[in-house]
Amino acid sequence: MQFHHHGYVSGDPRVQPIAGTGVDRPDELPDEVDVLIVGSGPAGMVAAAQLAQFPNIVTRVVERRPGRLEVGQADGIQARSVETFQAFGFAGRITEEAYRITEMCFWAPDPDNPENIIRTSRAPDDATGVSEFPHLIVNQARVLDYFAEAARNAPARLEPDYGYEFVTCEVADEGQYPVTVTLRHSTGPEEGQVRIVRAKYVVGCDGARSRVRESIGRELVGDQANHAWGVMDVLAESDFPDIRTKCAIQSHDGGSILHIPREGNHLFRMYVDLGEVSEGDHGKIRETTQDEVEARANRILHPYTLTVKHVCWRSVYEVGHRLADRFDDVPAELVGTRTPRVFITGDACHTHSAKAGQGMNVSIQDGWNIAWKLGHVLDGRAPESLLDTYSAERQVIAQNLIDFDREWSRMMAAKPDELGDSNALADFYVKTAEFPAGLMTQYEPSLITGDAMYQELATGFPIGKRFKSHPVTRLCDANPVHLGHHHRADGRWRMYVFADRPQAGQPSKVWDFAEWITSSPQSPLAYTPEDADIDAWFDVKVVYQQDHVGVEINAVPRAYLPQVGPYACVDYEKVYAADPADDIFDGRGIDRDGVLVVVRPDHYVATILPLEATDELATFFESVAGGERYPGV
Repeated sequence: MQFHHHGYVSGDPRVQPIAGTGVDRPDELPDEVDVLIVGSGPAGMVAAAQLAQFPNIVTRVVERRPGRLEVGQADGIQARSVETFQAFGFAGRITEEAYRITEMCFWAPDPDNPENIIRTSRAPDDATGVSEFPHLIVNQARVLDYFAEAARNAPARLEPDYGYEFVTCEVADEGQYPVTVTLRHSTGPEEGQVRIVRAKYVVGCDGARSRVRESIGRELVGDQANHAWGVMDVLAESDFPDIRTKCAIQSHDGGSILHIPREGNHLFRMYVDLGEVSEGDHGKIRETTQDEVEARANRILHPYTLTVKHVCWRSVYEVGHRLADRFDDVPAELVGTRTPRVFITGDACHTHSAKAGQGMNVSIQDGWNIAWKLGHVLDGRAPESLLDTYSAERQVIAQNLIDFDREWSRMMAAKPDELGDSNALADFYVKTAEFPAGLMTQYEPSLITGDAMYQELATGFPIGKRFKSHPVTRLCDANPVHLGHHHRADGRWRMYVFADRPQAGQPSKVWDFAEWITSSPQSPLAYTPEDADIDAWFDVKVVYQQDHVGVEINAVPRAYLPQVGPYACVDYEKVYAADPADDIFDGRGIDRDGVLVVVRPDHYVATILPLEATDELATFFESVAGGERYPGV
């Protein structure tokens, strides 16, 4: 964490200096806004936290509830989400209060006595080490609290406007604020009264029954699996030995249970198989009582018993897999000719079962994806065409999620003999671990993601996938750190310069690149406004092949030691050295002749280039930045 460069900070360093729209922020919802976020769920709050980093943008969040969410339905937090929490500054704190999943137990019928279940296997949660971040269980309401804190502490001081229900919106062909939004007061003395707000952009984060989706003519298309589950968060007494371990439990003929311990030690969640639903059910299965769910759970758990003492939350649902054809308001025939103005995220554009633990996690990535792009467009950092990439990128990911969830749900609902192997479920869990961890996402080449021409220069950083961190040593203080953990959700592009190691007397590519990036009019840094710090838009870091005692800090080019803040203080935390015991060059397959890895503001690798390929770097950012260049760098 960095602070003091604008003067001494004696208070909470997580509270950033107030700026722009955060100064004298009106309590009342304005008539005109740049971005209106509808819904304060996971996608809405991560979008708010990101856009709050852009203080020149007027962003507001409307929520029909009178206040914060108190009981959330989602609770599974994959490794990619924890990595995202790190970028927003609260991974450590939320990990402390969460339940951490380290392994999963699998139970099946005892071959000698099929009415009883026995433990058949245990599987490590991350057997192959796909991430250094943990798999957590924590209430959705707490996740929203942390994102709300991040938004509130950001320069724009963004907080939700509670008590507004979205009714509809209309998009005009022109005008500074082309989206006219009709809201209705849902609480308080003005309940029922209509309010009109005009916006440049609207982001719909309002759930599976999204009115934003309806207003732009999008539909969720898909199927019902005709299989129902009862879910309950309970405090209970049980002699089941794995009551504090995540379990998949399959009985001989009584269905299945997905058992998930909750944070705080005493609480746990059970998804209890209620069986097939007839076509003529018409939702009657949702009337299943709590007593019936508990009885079903006890049949599945036999010979163990479960006595529920307190129900914190419960529901009955049918598995459904649905997907919108696009995630914005542009008709298919106008794609590429008209800028999107309204976007939908999370359950508003994709629905699936809860058992794969993906809903909140994918929604978070939806919200972050569209938010930084809106921030760049409205802040003058990028052309409007950047917004076309949101639907193109995230719809593919949602389809992949639905395909995975359909198979996982099928296997969970099947009887053990239908799977053909008592270890089939455990094998699937281990084999597909990277997907539910949120780390399989790989974006196709686009305006902001390059092709694989130079992929062999850094094989451990696949283009289009998230930047996989690795231990390094910070040169200035010899501290061991994780390189990617310093990538904050501040809207900046990252350039990781992996230095060459020239022979004595030979020119150095890392020096040549430093000279070009700080002096060439074609450098991406030339887009940075003159009144901003040199690293305000592009964060350039260097990693040397030598260990930290083999590099002298005064011999490092000034490009990697920029002077920032009103007092022109040197930022020493951009220079790193390889750890001899765990060399990042070996660990990530980095060519020792020098490589540049460019990373998007949302952690995904945008392109990989040789250090001397400055023309190609300039060309890449000409289309991405699309703004004014300033004389001098």
